[in-house]
Amino acid sequence: TIRYQTNEEDAPGTVIGNLAKDMSLSLSHSSKTNFRMMKQFNDSFIRVRESDGELSVGERIDRERICRHTPQCVITFDVVNFSKDRYKLIHVEVEIKDINDNSPEFPNKESVVEISENAAVGSRIPLDPAVDADVGSNYIQSYQISVNSHFTIDVLLRADGVKYAELVLMKELDRETQSSYTVELVATDGGNPYRSGSTKITIKVTDFNDNSPVFDQNSFSVSLPEDAPVGALILDLNAVDADEGLNGEVVYGFGKQVSQEIRELFQVDNKSGRLTLRSPVDFEDKSTYELDVQATDLGPNPTPSVCKIIIHVTDVNDNAPEISITPMTSITTGVAHISEAADKDSLVALISTLDRDSGVNSQVHCTLYGHDHFKLRQAYEDSYMIVTAAALDRERISEYNLTVMAEDFGSPPLRKITQYTIRLSDENDNAPHFAKAVYEVSVVENNAPGAYITTVEASDADLGNNGKITYRLVDGVIMGSPVNTFVSLNSVSGSIYALRSFNYEVMKQLDIHIQASDGGSPQLQSTAVIRLKIVDQNDNQPSIIEPPLYKGSTEVFLPKDAPAGYVVTQIKATDADEGVNAQLSYKITEGGHLGFSINKDTGKVHVSRQLTYDLADNVKVTVAVIDSGSPALTSTAGYSTLPGYGKETVRPITIWKGNSFTTISARDPHISGKDSGKGDSDFNDSDSDISGDVHKKLWACTSECKVLGHSDRCWSPSATRPNTSLACGPHLSTFSKTASLPRDTRRENYYPAHIPKTNGLQSVYEKVQHQEFDYILVGPPTPARIQE
Repeated sequence: TIRYQTNEEDAPGTVIGNLAKDMSLSLSHSSKTNFRMMKQFNDSFIRVRESDGELSVGERIDRERICRHTPQCVITFDVVNFSKDRYKLIHVEVEIKDINDNSPEFPNKESVVEISENAAVGSRIPLDPAVDADVGSNYIQSYQISVNSHFTIDVLLRADGVKYAELVLMKELDRETQSSYTVELVATDGGNPYRSGSTKITIKVTDFNDNSPVFDQNSFSVSLPEDAPVGALILDLNAVDADEGLNGEVVYGFGKQVSQEIRELFQVDNKSGRLTLRSPVDFEDKSTYELDVQATDLGPNPTPSVCKIIIHVTDVNDNAPEISITPMTSITTGVAHISEAADKDSLVALISTLDRDSGVNSQVHCTLYGHDHFKLRQAYEDSYMIVTAAALDRERISEYNLTVMAEDFGSPPLRKITQYTIRLSDENDNAPHFAKAVYEVSVVENNAPGAYITTVEASDADLGNNGKITYRLVDGVIMGSPVNTFVSLNSVSGSIYALRSFNYEVMKQLDIHIQASDGGSPQLQSTAVIRLKIVDQNDNQPSIIEPPLYKGSTEVFLPKDAPAGYVVTQIKATDADEGVNAQLSYKITEGGHLGFSINKDTGKVHVSRQLTYDLADNVKVTVAVIDSGSPALTSTAGYSTLPGYGKETVRPITIWKGNSFTTISARDPHISGKDSGKGDSDFNDSDSDISGDVHKKLWACTSECKVLGHSDRCWSPSATRPNTSLACGPHLSTFSKTASLPRDTRRENYYPAHIPKTNGLQSVYEKVQHQEFDYILVGPPTPARIQE
């Protein structure tokens, strides 16, 4: 608590004090708000500068208006001082000092009083008091009467603190000598400079009256509860006059000096003398009244008797407490705002209570109901703080509706209940949240560039910019290219679009990392993976890899007397697609009636019946390879058979020379196996003469390369059973083109494209092209693909 003084009527802006200096408080120069006034009942009279706590007069203060009847006038309020993350509550009391701005004033400029000529010396006549709204030394200090021969005054103090004067007779009167007197009464206050007021009093001397009424008591002091109903009896006054007739008949009434305020609150019956309540009284407005009741007979020249009555108004618990709640931060009336990140025991609002009763009836206790996240802490006798009692989370509870109850200690107690709302302000305490860490999305291959793929969506429980989400692609490289060359991402909507056409056979899946960022400060992020699975389309035809094709066809050998069930060849194919799109089946589309069938699953071509073809016959069969896609794709190949060599089952010879393959018949009787002795193999070289039993001696050699003179560079495939097809093993699977030279003039047509003119093979070709050889098979120059 800190106390200041200021004078009433000071000009607005007059500095009263400085909280920072007077309390040696450190200031935060980074904040414009170091002090905040918690508005209360008289919140407009004093202003607080938020930067340094300077107190100044807010508006003109009229002490007599805000603190009537009280000798001390104090304005109290609370100021919060912020220091880093803590706060200090300062209770400020500003005493409003009275200035002498009111002069004493009598209710009437002129008045008349009467006194009987037989009144005894020392008799008193109460006079109307002057009114001065100032207090203390600025209030009326003295009365003076003008100089005269018979009267003086006595200054008295009433029970309610009012100073008044009584006229005192100092010398016997003689009506026949002087029937009236005129005096001036002056009231003077103690101000500097002083102020005064005056009234003119005419004193009339009345004729002799034997007896005056006499009250049972000259004064009374009574108590009146403030909740007494109108008409309640206060006193039953009684005065007796010893005279008879009209001179003994008594009537009652207020003295002339009784104020209008008294006359409005109380009334006296002129015949019975009953003093009753005319209007309700309020202890909080005024607690003591002093009044004079006169009793007068109806005879000529009556001399009234005066009874002084002091009425003490007693307090009743008739005022419920008042509640004023001032939030630390408020945007909406009646609602306090506090950050969800506020620490425990943070100040939310200040509760000020006021009970206009007195004593225990004015003592107030406050209680807070609604939620245990908040509690009350008493600050001063009549004020409380609402503070946080636990950690807050706006995303869980965004608003609290609390009930504040203020109850006094009267009997019975009175209470006031106020509803109050506390609303949490958002902090960026939630990062964007993806429902899953990995999202699996499918896109069919061969999509159009720019095609929509999916929309990714993150949620953020925060508000405003704290919950406003933007998206971006996390930098990365896929197959050597930046990820942003594969897809684009709308930063606002989160929609993802393809930038290229995807090919399942090249890329089956790609992971795209998406980052979601909010707009808070500091910014919070989270990431998710979009697992883009490319869905295979049936966009690849089956590809026949065995036997190798040339321009979609090939020739295979068929022994002349091949029995039913004989495997002519096995068609092998691949499909770059997957799943059902790569599940292949085989069928003969043309030539099946010629005595051939095919296993739809394995691709093996069988002789289906006894064949009757001659050696020179050429049989054509077309085989289709079909995948299981929708729609299905098909590849076809034509196969020609060259029937074999009668009953001989001589294996054709495939040889390697230089950079190409050559296949010749091993039954040619004109091939010489003599060695030329030139080192490297030559066509005419041979270590032995095989002209006798060609078949036997040729195959007895460790290599068919005897044909080329046993060259150390020649290569011969491993021999298999004579009934197999042309391919001699896996190492020949790379042959893609074949040609045959049947024993007619057509064979020359194959030469230019398929037989390289190396020295060795040229001589072979020159030998065989004029002989009765079965065929020559020449493959492409692809030695790099051969493992051996």
